[in-house]
Amino acid sequence: MHNEQQMQLFLDTCDRLESGEIRVAEKVEGKWRVNAWIKDVILSGFRLGKLSDMSSGTLSFTDKDTVPPRSFTPEDGVRIVPGGTSIRRGSYLAPSVIVMPPAYVNIGAYIDEGSMVDSHALVGSCAQVGKRVHIAAAAQIGGVLEPSGALPVIVEDDVFIGGNCGIYEGTILSRGSVLGSGVILNRSTPVWDNVKGEYLRPGEDGQLTIPEYAVVVAGSRPLTKGPGRNEGIQIYTPVIVKYRDSRTNAALSLEDALR
Repeated sequence: MHNEQQMQLFLDTCDRLESGEIRVAEKVEGKWRVNAWIKDVILSGFRLGKLSDMSSGTLSFTDKDTVPPRSFTPEDGVRIVPGGTSIRRGSYLAPSVIVMPPAYVNIGAYIDEGSMVDSHALVGSCAQVGKRVHIAAAAQIGGVLEPSGALPVIVEDDVFIGGNCGIYEGTILSRGSVLGSGVILNRSTPVWDNVKGEYLRPGEDGQLTIPEYAVVVAGSRPLTKGPGRNEGIQIYTPVIVKYRDSRTNAALSLEDALR
């Protein structure tokens, strides 16, 4: 495929991503699957782009000309509150989404209706965020663009993500789950389920999935080997402290759990 054809495919794909016609990952028969071809097209856009001056006023910016920030109008129904937020092209924000400043939403990301992205939060490349999700201040949803077949971070409907959380490496937050402030989730750190009395680890597909309506807080466990054991050294471990009822408010459930 010639560069002109590749460029047109990239531009068309970005338009379809921004309209919500297509998305990087979809739930098919109860399981999330990645549309790797979309990631491949996004990556081609970076290769085809040329470094361009995107300065605004006294602020200096240079980036690939294929991935400028998106512009919104009142007809889009999205609230982008003034104050330094940047929404990159090729991302989808549904009507009724609210973004507080400053925040950043990267290419390929999908944010569904009624969700809120608070100040200093990041929605990384290709991350998929469901309906009525609250992403609190300074939370980081990591981007997963390469390899193209890797599943991005998935946040399902009605999830509450507390401040300063970090969700990385294709982690899945199932419907209604709640993360207390400062929880870090990735494939390398097992999660202790204090309700079931067992560790939650990545499945055969390598994905760490937090169960529906689980309430997760930051915790620790003692080292069992090495010199640190005798010194009482602890290692970080997220802990599921309870499972909330589907009708229970997420914030109230978290407050009760922490008490």
